[in-house]
Amino acid sequence: MDINSTVKMAVNWPGLASIGVFYLIVLGTGIWASRKSKREEKKCTGNRSEVAMVGGRNLNIWVSIFTMAATWVGGGYILGCAEVLYDPTKGLVWAFAPIACAMNLVIGALFLVKPIRSKNYVTLMDPFQEKYGNTIVAIIFIPALIADILWVACILGALGGTVSVVMDISSKLAVSISAAVAIIYTLLGGLYSVAYTDVIQLLLMLLGLWFCVPFILTSPSSANITVAALTELHQAPWIGKLELEDTGRWIDDILLLALGGICYQAFYQRVLSTPTDTQAKITCYAGAALCPILGMPSLIIGAAAASTNWNQTSYGSPSPYEQGRSGMILPIALQHLCPFYVSLVGMGALAAAVMSSVDSALLSAASQLGRNIFKNIVYKKASEKMIITVVKVSIFLCGGMGAGLAMMTSSVHLFWIVSADVLYSMMVPQVICIFYLSHLVNKYGACTGCVLSLLLRGLVGEPLIGLPDVLPLPWDKIQEDGHRYRLFPFRTVIMLTTTAIIVLVSRFVVWLSERGLLRGISDAETDKDVHHMAPVETDVEEKDRLNKEQSHLSEEVGRC
Repeated sequence: MDINSTVKMAVNWPGLASIGVFYLIVLGTGIWASRKSKREEKKCTGNRSEVAMVGGRNLNIWVSIFTMAATWVGGGYILGCAEVLYDPTKGLVWAFAPIACAMNLVIGALFLVKPIRSKNYVTLMDPFQEKYGNTIVAIIFIPALIADILWVACILGALGGTVSVVMDISSKLAVSISAAVAIIYTLLGGLYSVAYTDVIQLLLMLLGLWFCVPFILTSPSSANITVAALTELHQAPWIGKLELEDTGRWIDDILLLALGGICYQAFYQRVLSTPTDTQAKITCYAGAALCPILGMPSLIIGAAAASTNWNQTSYGSPSPYEQGRSGMILPIALQHLCPFYVSLVGMGALAAAVMSSVDSALLSAASQLGRNIFKNIVYKKASEKMIITVVKVSIFLCGGMGAGLAMMTSSVHLFWIVSADVLYSMMVPQVICIFYLSHLVNKYGACTGCVLSLLLRGLVGEPLIGLPDVLPLPWDKIQEDGHRYRLFPFRTVIMLTTTAIIVLVSRFVVWLSERGLLRGISDAETDKDVHHMAPVETDVEEKDRLNKEQSHLSEEVGRC
């Protein structure tokens, strides 16, 4: 036993070194991109914070395509696809992430590119702030922030778990190191660092994972995956099955990923970073095409793992599923079903997939905190330098919170789904209303909708995170542990109900106001835009303002 442990540790040192080399490559790319960001700041005629948040709105089309695809195809996507397909209780029919993510980007291109770019917005919260004012935005921003932090936790948990499985080091240490690398290069260059590191990460991921697939498929411990798809060999067939009673839940889960993604600021950052509407749409369509292609290796590896007799591998018995390690099945398969040198390439590719999303989520949350909360609510006279400082502090804090959550669970799929769930139930109705029903809604309806969706989602519960399932629904199944297994598509019903309530309450308040039944509310507060956004200054305007203030102060001192 001691000899085996020694050999294992000796074998893993080269792997640890290869991951270290990858981190240095990514960090180096981020530093290079930060210098480009500084050059763009000098050329930019707008305000400096836009360079950090949306890259000065001039990203190259290839860079914009790569960063869009890399943002969606991250750790939750790659490890989650393999986890779901390998899990004998789910299988391929439940691994709909590649199709759902592609649908998400197509929907974004068709319905959201034009409205978000029409007024040169910088964040998703800008149109809400313009329509509803600061108080409501502070409320609506909470679920968006929670979703981003959960997304960071999902990604860091994926990377930390991967490195710890293969390199035999503490998962907490792996999460901490990974978080530090991502935070550093995101702090240095903003969107430029995020976008250019995404290019490197996507190329490594595409080449690395496909390189490993033939070796895994020809492993002597794995049966033919086409046979195992329909035949029970070492576990249930990996194709999975969809019972008629599960149809509502299945549709609910697909719509969760397909529509929930339109509420991520990371999506809008890429859409807004392009110089034209046409390039923004091409970016979305190309990203939609790449999502399934980049997901294929993960699905194949998950199928191979489900077809493997793990007792014949160096992993031994019981299987990863029986040990509750389905969430780490992809790195486990790379380690035990591939030659050592091949697994090193796979680990680098996997780390690339994971790191490509954490930076986007960090910048997403930090941009909204800096612009919509600090600049427009906390301190409206904030200079560009102050905004950028707040963005950087927010990146650090959100990264720290995400890393803390990542150390609490081994299931990557859990945080991924819960993050999308928060946005789907609470934010999708708000996004639909602000872009397409803006003339019918006001802040009273928006606030009511936010409270209602939170209440309904809380009552339905979520056993995965310890939230009790209080509200009974049609077709519920009571499990052995006493929890309800939900077959009713409750997320979609909550989303549609919330959308209807926002419109109905808004119209009702207007009706009461017009008839004098509700005093103290003006038409401007119910029907018209309130424009509570602080004016955005360019660098020149800010410099002129500061010079005038300094001149005025000098005159006052002279008089004294």
